[in-house]
Amino acid sequence: MNDVIQPATKTHRDENFPVASALIARQHRPIVLAFYNFVRAADDIADSPTLTPDEKIAGLDRFEASLLGKDDTISVAAPLRAALAQRKMSARHPLDVLYAFRMDATKKRYADFDELMHYCAYSAAPVGRFVLDVHGENETTWPANDALCSALQIINHIQDCGADYRNLDRVYIPQDSMARHATDVTALAAPKASPNMQACLHELAIRTQKLVAEGRKLSPQVKDLRLGLETAVIGRLAQTLVTLLQKRDPLSQKVHLSKPEFLALTLIGIGDGFIGRAKGAPAAAATQARRA
Repeated sequence: MNDVIQPATKTHRDENFPVASALIARQHRPIVLAFYNFVRAADDIADSPTLTPDEKIAGLDRFEASLLGKDDTISVAAPLRAALAQRKMSARHPLDVLYAFRMDATKKRYADFDELMHYCAYSAAPVGRFVLDVHGENETTWPANDALCSALQIINHIQDCGADYRNLDRVYIPQDSMARHATDVTALAAPKASPNMQACLHELAIRTQKLVAEGRKLSPQVKDLRLGLETAVIGRLAQTLVTLLQKRDPLSQKVHLSKPEFLALTLIGIGDGFIGRAKGAPAAAATQARRA
């Protein structure tokens, strides 16, 4: 493996969902971006089509060592390490994500939905938990966060299922679901999904929609107004994409949002956030009165 780790191939502006957008308070954006840059660069190691599994693990070990101050070879770790120290936060969440990337280095298939959710518990949930911790939110927000973040992860898995198989021989679509629909991973190499594979992918999207519904409960639970609005935007975007994935074929059709669609849904999501918080306020007041 090369001694120099290349910068991440993507930036936060290339994602399906907002990362440290203008909705996030200015004082929180640097640490959120430091976290994003760290995990994105590490993800590039895990997703490299040229590195061997052992080389990937070695590279990810260097990311961990640099994050913990035991090594300085990974420059992208330094801003995150400094930000964590300044805020007296632990490295738990980025370390959890590195655990998921180590799985990616060696694990090519997922037997069932439970296995996939176990992966999401390390690859996706810690991302949202980190942002919540940065804002000082209560851990009672974690169940809804975990559902939303897992949904975002699986949406990406479905969108990229063809490329993941062709480029990395990695398949996140549960094997038992493919078996139920009388198909297998080789169908992901086709330019268009077969009826059986399409039924399998649509089934996974329907199951993911339940996670989105649970995750959209997060916004009213978040005390920070700006973060609550960003969370509502993410929920609206996720709902739109998971609905499209129940109708379209990700092997042959675009299942991404255009910039105008993204902007329109962002505005709608902000409206969702204000409405959700307005509805939640009386309920919270009633609960507090009962406890008094």
